[in-house]
Amino acid sequence: MDHAAFVAHELIAWHARFGRHDLPWQRETTPYRVWVSEIMLQQTQVATVIGYFDRFMQRFPTVAELAAAPLDEVLHLWSGLGYYSRARNLHRAAQLVVAEHGGELPASAEALANLPGIGRSTAAAIRALAANERGAILDGNVRRVLSRVFLVGTGTEREREKKLWQLADDCTPQENVATYTQAIMDLGATVCLRRRPLCPGCPLNARCGA
Repeated sequence: MDHAAFVAHELIAWHARFGRHDLPWQRETTPYRVWVSEIMLQQTQVATVIGYFDRFMQRFPTVAELAAAPLDEVLHLWSGLGYYSRARNLHRAAQLVVAEHGGELPASAEALANLPGIGRSTAAAIRALAANERGAILDGNVRRVLSRVFLVGTGTEREREKKLWQLADDCTPQENVATYTQAIMDLGATVCLRRRPLCPGCPLNARCGA
């Protein structure tokens, strides 16, 4: 089994036992709910996001209701999460979805990536988690896991970025994409920590370059 296939195989198996399975946005998986959760989770830990997500969904259960709301109300519900540009972009993107996409999030990662605040990695995550559609993601957790496992540390920033995207694509399986995507994010968030990673409990330990 090559290195990339090993990563996917081990992460999917690990997730079945140790991954997170009962987060609010996993209980009723829709593109809209996944999108909101992914934006909230940028720069913010899961434990903090859960309460905000539940309150946000109670008030704005659909894209249309978010789009129609005053920005001040959206920002009020976001208060305490920080990085308020995320909330502004979420609101603006919802308005564009209603105006240009009939109130439904675009069904392609490319179209999603063109909406305010989404971008390539988040778009792929939305499609993977909501539709099991194959696409490479490279958020902070995934970047850390891949950088360590494959020892990506040399070259210019642009060269490292290109290498990481290639590795992210190589490791993403053809099947079980949603599980793999959640697994590699979970591993970075709970095991492959920025400081003091829990290496003995990591399913990739045997082939980790770091």
